[in-house]
Amino acid sequence: MRILVVCGAGASSTFVAQRVRRAAHERGLAYSASAGTELSLPIDLDSADVVLVGPHLSHALARIERDAAARGTVVVLLPPDIFTDLDGSRTLSLVRDAVAGGQLAAGA
Repeated sequence: MRILVVCGAGASSTFVAQRVRRAAHERGLAYSASAGTELSLPIDLDSADVVLVGPHLSHALARIERDAAARGTVVVLLPPDIFTDLDGSRTLSLVRDAVAGGQLAAGA
């Protein structure tokens, strides 16, 4: 599963991506996670199964969801306190819940 974490400039998304990647690795999951920006999103969407959107980009959520739907990519708006998830486990749970909800094939 390829996870893309998107924020405004890429700084906070880098921390979230590192944490969720580590949490997935510790659980033996073949997930990758990378960081991107709102500006790089049109290109980055082509290599993502799930897009985690920073809470400060909620104003752009409808557009992001529209662009992602055209590619079959799941979008999850992260909660405002996600940056307190220091080990990535809560973020990983959000991803897994999106997958389990039937939005994406579990083997991806």
